[in-house]
Amino acid sequence: MEAFADLSEPVADLPPPPVDEAAWLLLPAEEAARVAATLPLGVRFRLRATITPVQQAFLDRHGYLVYDRVASVGEIERIASEVERIEADLLARDVKKVNGIPVWVGRGVGGKPWIQRMGFTSVFSEYIRSFVRDARFEPIRGLIGEGARVGDEEKDGVVVNRYGNLPGSLRPRLGWHTDALRDVVYNWRPPGPMLNVGLHFDRIRPKDGGLRVLPGTHTQGVLSTLFSKIHFVTQAPDPREVAVETWPGDLTVHDGRMWHRVEASPHEGARSVRTSMYVPYVVDAYQPKSELSATPFYLRVFSVVLAARKWLSARALSR
Repeated sequence: MEAFADLSEPVADLPPPPVDEAAWLLLPAEEAARVAATLPLGVRFRLRATITPVQQAFLDRHGYLVYDRVASVGEIERIASEVERIEADLLARDVKKVNGIPVWVGRGVGGKPWIQRMGFTSVFSEYIRSFVRDARFEPIRGLIGEGARVGDEEKDGVVVNRYGNLPGSLRPRLGWHTDALRDVVYNWRPPGPMLNVGLHFDRIRPKDGGLRVLPGTHTQGVLSTLFSKIHFVTQAPDPREVAVETWPGDLTVHDGRMWHRVEASPHEGARSVRTSMYVPYVVDAYQPKSELSATPFYLRVFSVVLAARKWLSARALSR
């Protein structure tokens, strides 16, 4: 699986056990909030049949949750295999967009074409489509809101993101941003909760790069959303940031209104690769995408930026 992280090294470490919530399962909201305030920012939770009061309070306070190994290693490997199959098909057919969403192709291990962002992945895989609807994720659906559904035929569908410190990579990192910028610009008011649900494929330590979040910034106002940092341009670490450490199969939930970024890996080659899969949950009217769907403006802008980066990288490699 050269398009994914190098798994040849034995996994010597296991994650710390999820916090024991047995004594807190029936706490009223006010007491749960007090408990959540005492937990370390790196706490890991177990995904239960329902979202616990402390989990809800931690999300409300800090803007994110990390669930311990919700998917098995076997399931991660099967999804990875499906993604590689889909990638080979899209590259062979030179597909540029899927339902209006651009397919971003950089260079991977050995300089081979490498899809670094692909939307609507579940449309091409019955296994992935079934997986994201598995009953174990029902509590997450409830966390999003009443009547929420898996929107894998809407928005950008199920998105697979890949980052890597490789010659020709389009996405070694991603600068600070919030997912609320568009709503703030159009409406000039703070948007409602927007939760990103991600499945992680790799063992990522803080020293390996990966997702960084600024706890609590999901409650910021319009001015902070617009001006605290320059969206996608500011790259510098923030002393308040938390590195989200993951093991294969971990599930994260983070509020898109908070400031977050992806730190580049200090490693090179296959060891630098980080893969995640984001599942959309939708509560508004059903709006499926098709091949006739227009590309969202922000993705058109990104595609221009990435095309320029690809051109510059090709020039550098040819020297």
